[in-house]
Amino acid sequence: MTQPTTPEAGAAVMDLNADLGEGFGRWQLTDDEALLSVVTSANVACGFHAGDPSTMRRVCERAALHGVRIGAQVSYRDLAGFGRRAMEVPPDELADEIAYQIGALRVFAQAAGTDVAYVKPHGALYNRTVTDTEQAAAVVAGVLRAGGTLPVLGLPGSRLHEAAEDAGLPVVREAFADRAYTAAGTLVPRGRPDAVVLDPDTVVARSVRMARHAAVTALTGEDIAVGARSLCVHGDTPGAARLARRVREALEAAGVRVQAFV
Repeated sequence: MTQPTTPEAGAAVMDLNADLGEGFGRWQLTDDEALLSVVTSANVACGFHAGDPSTMRRVCERAALHGVRIGAQVSYRDLAGFGRRAMEVPPDELADEIAYQIGALRVFAQAAGTDVAYVKPHGALYNRTVTDTEQAAAVVAGVLRAGGTLPVLGLPGSRLHEAAEDAGLPVVREAFADRAYTAAGTLVPRGRPDAVVLDPDTVVARSVRMARHAAVTALTGEDIAVGARSLCVHGDTPGAARLARRVREALEAAGVRVQAFV
């Protein structure tokens, strides 16, 4: 199992990830091909909040062609709500569903000559596991049931990372280029109109600051620490591929090496 890399002393290194495969049947939300030409890691929907077998296969094939790492973006079973609605799922059932999603994506990744390289929760599950010890432990149990020691991508200081570390799984700290932060270092809830940063120039400037100085300004004005090895640009943001390219170009111009963490 390839382990997450450690930046060289004095070097700024950042992975750039985006959510891909977020379609179902004839419906497609993300511009997968354009994003795969920019990002270094792809969080691929595994069929529970979005995605279907053919979509997973196509994204895995294209990711392998571009040399992009494939991550299983696991979620609550919530196609209608895009995985962004709060749900109550018993821990053992949730663990099974996490393992199921990883296994489904692994089939297509291996058929494309690569493999699932990490796991990242999506939407409501991601936010729930920041503070909910039981749900975080269930996600980690699902990763273990799927086999191997896959790294877990998530918010620094989250219960998810605590559970993963306790289980001996590698953790990778993540920051968000286009999401607003609270003063506590968590993400502003999606239900609020100011949860997503829409101005491209602001997104680009925040990205460079997070990569070079490990800091971001919270919605309430405080500067907070956001030390991270991976930076997320949401694939469902309008103009996401163009924005991701601007972010990557700005990072590289600022001396940041854009490189996958596994």
